[in-house]
Amino acid sequence: MKDKINELKSMIDSSNSIVVFTGAGVSTDSGIRDFRGKNGLYKDTYQDEDPEYLLSNLCFFRETKMFYNYYRDTFNCLDILPNITHMYLKKLEDIGKLKAIITQNIDGLHTKAGSKCVYEIHGSIYDNYCLKCGKHYNAEKVFNSKGIPLCSCGGLIKPSVVLYGESLPMDVFQNAIKKVEKADMLIVLGSSLTVYPASSIIDYFHGKHFVILNEDSTSFDDRADLIIRDNLSSIFKSL
Repeated sequence: MKDKINELKSMIDSSNSIVVFTGAGVSTDSGIRDFRGKNGLYKDTYQDEDPEYLLSNLCFFRETKMFYNYYRDTFNCLDILPNITHMYLKKLEDIGKLKAIITQNIDGLHTKAGSKCVYEIHGSIYDNYCLKCGKHYNAEKVFNSKGIPLCSCGGLIKPSVVLYGESLPMDVFQNAIKKVEKADMLIVLGSSLTVYPASSIIDYFHGKHFVILNEDSTSFDDRADLIIRDNLSSIFKSL
């Protein structure tokens, strides 16, 4: 493991345009559950429904109250703090090496850590909007409300997160792709790389070093120049 850490450090030191792609595994050390891990959300059911349905566009409009009960129970991370991985990436950005973070996470922890160039391709819990008039609301409005959160105009408030059955925000996704195309190093952190089209962003990387840091194997492992399967906090403490 020490040799792999040293190799990773050497790659980072020799790179000047690093892009990081992060998944749920980045936030588990902050106390947020991932999806497919051994204690992930996909191991649960809620009122006999599976998480993919509960987090779907269909559930949001068909059973809005149940959607919000599950959403509030599962994704209220207003008091959650960034961990060492988030802070390390912030330092990489501060010294000019890290050019962008592309994240599947909706928890906002990269921004909380102080990172500036963050592409939230699945949206964020911190922005919510009225489907009727378009007025925007903060996360406190949603997580502190009872029942279904409604706008002052009476319209239904929806989180600005990409639900199952919805498309990615193409402007954000296209801008993220441009960063990957210009990168000389791409690091995948805590992602199984199974969610499409988010994982397709890997195909746009043509730089020198492609690294995967994830506890489990991925379908992109055969492309990687370096793979470290360990807890992310352990890796970044070593760095």
